[in-house]
Amino acid sequence: VQLVESGGGLVQAGGSLRLSCAASGMPLEDLDMAWFRQAPGKEREFVVSINWSGDSTNYADSVKGRFTISMDNAKNTMYLQMNSLNIEDTAVYYCAARHWTYDRYDVWGQGTQVTVSS
Repeated sequence: VQLVESGGGLVQAGGSLRLSCAASGMPLEDLDMAWFRQAPGKEREFVVSINWSGDSTNYADSVKGRFTISMDNAKNTMYLQMNSLNIEDTAVYYCAARHWTYDRYDVWGQGTQVTVSS
């Protein structure tokens, strides 16, 4: 499986961005997917996950009500809609995948930079 993120960029506080994660090599129906992020000087942290069937999601408290994860199986692509962005959301965002039978994410994208300015 290979993952390629896109959609990062510079946005003002209060604005929105949509990240994409295109998967190849395996259909999304076989994968649990997630977004993580890493801010400068900080450890990588969990943002949100979605299970292989798309009927179960889990959000970090810091993004609940502002971020929405979704999948388009026809395009084999996962999305992260980010609204009401604030400076603390500035980070490199990574998508991750695991086969639904695995217990940890073992495939990672290269990351996409999101910068929120005041």
